[in-house]
Formats: sequence, structure tokens, C-alpha cells
Amino acid sequence: MTTPRDTPASRRVRANGDGTVYQRKDGRWEAAGYVLAPGDTRKRVRVYGITRKEALAKLTEKIATSNRGVPVPTAQGSLAAYLTYWLENVAVHQLRETTHTRYTACVAHYLIPGLGKKKLAKLAAKDVRTWLNGLRTICQCCARGIDARRRPDAQPDRRPRCCAIGRCCRKYLSPLTLSYIHSVLKSALEHAVREEEIPRNVARNVRTGTPRPRRFDPLTADEARHFLTAAHGHRFQALFELALRTGLRKGELLGLHWEDLDLDAGTASIRRTLQRTRTRGLTTLPTKTISSERRIALPGSCVASLREHRDRQTQEKQQAGAEWVDNNLVFTRPDGHPIEPATLSRYFNALLRHSRLRTIRFHDLRHSTATLLLEQGVELVVIKELLGHAHIGVTATVYAHVRLRLQRDAIDLLSITLDRPAHDKSTRNNGDDPTLCGAPVP
Repeated sequence: MTTPRDTPASRRVRANGDGTVYQRKDGRWEAAGYVLAPGDTRKRVRVYGITRKEALAKLTEKIATSNRGVPVPTAQGSLAAYLTYWLENVAVHQLRETTHTRYTACVAHYLIPGLGKKKLAKLAAKDVRTWLNGLRTICQCCARGIDARRRPDAQPDRRPRCCAIGRCCRKYLSPLTLSYIHSVLKSALEHAVREEEIPRNVARNVRTGTPRPRRFDPLTADEARHFLTAAHGHRFQALFELALRTGLRKGELLGLHWEDLDLDAGTASIRRTLQRTRTRGLTTLPTKTISSERRIALPGSCVASLREHRDRQTQEKQQAGAEWVDNNLVFTRPDGHPIEPATLSRYFNALLRHSRLRTIRFHDLRHSTATLLLEQGVELVVIKELLGHAHIGVTATVYAHVRLRLQRDAIDLLSITLDRPAHDKSTRNNGDDPTLCGAPVP
């Protein structure tokens, strides 16, 4: 005789409120149960799976979420309700805090005002395409009332000068921003598909085109030497040298701890990044990607600058006394507190003005490192490891213009050789000449 204890757990009679699970005629398993829906109502939802266990697990997850008081959105609800649910209960656990902040701003500024009233189940690819095409031609200063919110009494230089006085500035979104907004919508709808709220991701059927890579202006070799000369004696000389000679990101530089440096061996371990977040303020976070966590070699000049910087920091610690904040950071304020990324940018811009160099972004030092290395014939895979890119394709795409210039130099050199007369003995290689070296083209 079979007892309840002998019955498999998945086959036992389910308690009241646990829902039901059964096999459909098409072979799939269907589970149904009641969950909390927006508006303090309860709604019966259905989930499906290839096996009974899969369908049961999906239903259990929805019921558990409902029991925590989180309304489970349904396909009949608005897109705005679903996006809010997705940000607060799904994306917040999957994204870095800084990325989640950008997603939240994107949803609040563009997705909800443009598509928020649409029903999730009735959203079509045509709706997304029409909305994106409209965004291309809408001045954001007018649409979001940016100009109208300017307060001349608080800041005299921020007087209304655009839409608020009837003269549009035509502040349109860039193709890169439009592509980013589209990707956020695709991510949200992809989760709705996995949750089986909608049958397909309609945003994937909309093509926005491939935006052009963001332009950057790296330093030339002469400008880089001029920059290093200008940085000599600066309080952050070691930081600026590290940025230009190793290509570290701003957050990686500010997040360096002394324990990450081995000055005797001439190496640095990149383990974290320092960033300002909305909830925790200035804090250390994991590196941008797994590949960004790396160990790099330090040039001899950087090792010498870091030793001098350590001695200077020791003196500042003695002068600060009890007010010193010991957090073991390499680069700090005179009282030991971390440096704000925006503050570092101001120091950098002031150095550029003082040295009469053209204005560039701090991140362009990283681009300068990669560009100068490519021009010296360093292999792409070495640069990829140094910069901490996740894939070599990223390095190849970002610095494609540099590789094209190297190809042109190589082709011109070959043309000179081929255009010489056959009797010209200077074109013959007796084995003593160095071989042509250039960056590989993936």
C-alpha cells in the first residue's frame, strides 16, 4: 500500500493556495495559481514548462514574490507598471549600481513618457519604431522642460535661452543615446518573455542602425611628452603618469590600495574601482568586468613616482595627525579621504590649461595609451590585456582608425618598394634589414 510518504514530493496533493499543475495535450506542463496584482487585487496566472518540475518552480517563484507583497505585473497592465516592477525587483539584483541608476533615468525620462501608457500585451514593433523615430526629431530641452526650469535668481548665468523664450535650440538625442534607450527596452521586455508575460520581444524586431563610435582625441607622442613634463612636480604626478603609461581608468586609479602595488616587482593588481553612487555615495565597487580585474607591469618611471608619492603621503599623514582618515588608498586628499572623480577631472583640466595643451577628457589618456602602443607596433592582444577589455573585438573596434592608418603606412611602404626599377639594388634585402612590423588586423 502506498503511503503519502512514499509519494514523490512533486506528485503530492498541493495545499490550498499553492496552485495547480497538470500536463497539457501538447505535452507541456502548465501551472496556475493566484498572485498579488497591481491595485491590491489577486489574479490567476499561468506558467508553462517542458517538465512538471520546471512549471512548478516558475509558479512557486511567482507565489513567493507575491507573498512578499510585491505585485506581479500582468500582460494586461501598462508598460510603465512593468518597467517600474522590473527596475525595483529584477534589474536591481542583476546590474551594477551605476548601471541601474542610468537605466532608471532612461526609463523615467524616455520610456515611461513615450510608451508608458501602452498595455504590455498590446505593445507592437510598430509602436516602438514610431516612438524611436519621433525621439530623433524632438528637442529634449523642449520636451523635458529643461530650459523652463532654469532659475536666473539662483544662477544668473542660467537664464532661459531656448524653448522658454520661443527659440528652439534643437537639442536632439544622439544615435548612440537612441541605441542605448532601445537596448534598455529590449532588456526589460526580454525578462517579460522569460516570465511568459508576453510571447515575444517586439523591441528586437526594430532596427535602430549601428551608431558611429564616439570620437576621441588622443594625445600625439609630442603632446604626451609635453603632458608628462607639465605633470612633473604636481601633487598627482604619479597618478597622471600611471594614467598615460598604463591606460588605467579613472575609477581604477582612485580605487588603488597600497596593498595592490608591488613596487619591488614593478606590478599592480587592479581589483576595484572608486565611483560615486546614488545610494552609498563615494564607494569602492568591483571592476567593470571580470576581465578588468587584472595584473599589469609598471614602468620604471611610474615606480619611482609612486615611491616619491608614498613619501609625500607619509608627510601629509603626520601633518594631519588625528584628522587623517586611514583607508590605505594610494591617491587621497591631504586628509586621507578619497578623491572625488569630478575633483580629479578639475585638477586634470587645470593642468592642461597651465601647460597650454588642447582640451581633452581624462578618459582620453587611456585612448592615448592604446593609440601610441598601436603606432609602435604592439600586438592587439597585449593592448587588450593591458586595458582590461572583455574581448579583443572591443579593442579592435575602438581603435580601428589607428589600425587603418598603420595599414596605410604599410601599403605606402610596399608601393615604394614595388615602384622602384628592377635594377635598383637598394630594393634587395640581404637579410640584415628588419622585417616590417605592424599591428595585426583581426
